[in-house]
Amino acid sequence: MSKQAIQTDKAPGAIGPYSQGISAGRLVVTSGQLPINMATGGLETQNIREAARYALQNVQAVLQAAGAGMDAVIKTTVFLTDLADFAAVNEVYATFFGDTPPARSCVQVTALPKGAHIEIEAIASL
Repeated sequence: MSKQAIQTDKAPGAIGPYSQGISAGRLVVTSGQLPINMATGGLETQNIREAARYALQNVQAVLQAAGAGMDAVIKTTVFLTDLADFAAVNEVYATFFGDTPPARSCVQVTALPKGAHIEIEAIASL
């Protein structure tokens, strides 16, 4: 099975030796997406709801570059620096997925790149 890097200027560029996403066979895997507002280039660190929205929009942009949409997502992982934000993130998260949301893991971590409070990655099926 060959793999192909996914590249889009509609999501933050990689800040290390990795791809924004990889397409392999019928799967698309995104790298973790930070809450970067692509209109300003700024990182959202004050409002967790807005941060979740930006992170999910960036996941969506990588998926779209691969020819997939949020409805194709079968698994996500949400990384939070504070699990107290779980309910607020859920409110925003639910607006991105239909009646059959993907499987999901949500874990608290000590720190995320650039001082972000949330990072989200996804696996989709084409």
